Amino acid sequence: MTTSPQNAGPPPRSHKDYYTALHQAALTFSSSLELDEVLHSVAKSIAEAMQVKACVLRLFNKRTGQLEISASYGLSSDYLGKGPVDVSHSPIDHEVLQSGQPVFIPDVRVDSRFQYQEAARREGLVSLLCVPLEVRGEVIGVLRVYTAEPTTFHEDDVQFLTVLASLAALAIENARLYENLKSSYDGVMDALWGSSLSRQA
Repeated sequence: MTTSPQNAGPPPRSHKDYYTALHQAALTFSSSLELDEVLHSVAKSIAEAMQVKACVLRLFNKRTGQLEISASYGLSSDYLGKGPVDVSHSPIDHEVLQSGQPVFIPDVRVDSRFQYQEAARREGLVSLLCVPLEVRGEVIGVLRVYTAEPTTFHEDDVQFLTVLASLAALAIENARLYENLKSSYDGVMDALWGSSLSRQA
């Protein structure tokens, strides 16, 4: 990570909590093709397992250059609606997308790399851990967790979040492939039915 935190935080999270959350996430990812439902469930599981205030997944839109919310847990509608997250104006996200490495910010309220410092103050956000959502070597978005007090993230925390990010990115990719396949199938069937109806007429 790019920053080594000095502030003492709560004790390391329980390995049992992480193993349980990973198992539950794996079951969730394999149980449904409803991507929104799956990702929201995983965001909640991550926040609870890591004992953090909030979790959010954002996907990178190459056309707009923005990170768009895919799922969130623990953040108010006011904060989520604070404005677009432009990668060009958000050094932390630019760094994660470019390097593919986790980034830690001890206090988002005073760190210039964080785009919405005042909104973070109002929301009660302090420390941030951000990891990439990566599929086949391509970073497609970011996964963030926020705390309500100065917190040290340990190596276990980073590994846990990175594994969940990998699972989430794979689920997103599979959902996209499924939607593309379904659209292609529907298009072929429409063409076949249309051709068949034309011949009958």
